[in-house]
Amino acid sequence: MLSVLEGFVLDNSDDILMQVAEDFRKRRVEKNITRQRIAEISGVPLATVARFEQKGLIAFESLIKLAMSLGYTSEIKNLFSTPKFDTMEELDLIRKKSHDKRAYPKKANTL
Repeated sequence: MLSVLEGFVLDNSDDILMQVAEDFRKRRVEKNITRQRIAEISGVPLATVARFEQKGLIAFESLIKLAMSLGYTSEIKNLFSTPKFDTMEELDLIRKKSHDKRAYPKKANTL
């Protein structure tokens, strides 16, 4: 039983940050772009690029700029574009609320 679970690790935000940073670094290196050049192309400071690649820390706006500079605009734009569900009840709720503007009903004026 333990052998089945051996490779299984629950995702956590730190692991995801580092995976995104590592994937970014790989794509940058594949395109033969230096940190200095990606900083110039994207307008993101070199220190921010270095911190991102080393520690996974970056502001979302800077991440968007870096993604766009490598040609990943549609991937960033579509990050939350597809609804996700775990149960049929959740899918039904998603369908019912697909045109709602709020996550909760507007309260009536009680003056």
